[in-house]
Amino acid sequence: MDAGLIEGVILTPLKVINVPGGDVLHAMKSGDSGFKNFGEAYFSTIESGVIKAWKRHRDMTLNIVVPVGKINFVMFDSRYRTSSYGLFQSVSLSRDNYARLTIPPMVWVGFQGISEDFNLLLNIADLPHSHNEVDRKNITEINYDWSSNKH
Repeated sequence: MDAGLIEGVILTPLKVINVPGGDVLHAMKSGDSGFKNFGEAYFSTIESGVIKAWKRHRDMTLNIVVPVGKINFVMFDSRYRTSSYGLFQSVSLSRDNYARLTIPPMVWVGFQGISEDFNLLLNIADLPHSHNEVDRKNITEINYDWSSNKH
């Protein structure tokens, strides 16, 4: 488990078990760091080069795994009372960096499909999705250069 730059963000290495005929990829157990409750699990795809930004959940904790492809996640902390206020953190997840990214409530997140092939993420959320607890910003409202991965 790796504490990141942004307070509350956790990067947890996961196991890939190689078995004949197809691998087993762990995602989350109820006793894992980042697990609070089970609300819902869903898959999302993102095409190569496409950027989905910016979004934050007011109450939901995200637990994201990328079993297929490669996706770059960028988080921004606008929470005034944290030690990481104003900081960005970036992490790319794939089979080569197979880990679970835990993002706490109130942290902005955006992501970009990197692999030219299929990019798939799994989110294991602690709450069912509700439009009432999500905030969105246009990609230009948070100053980040996605082409160079810099703010």
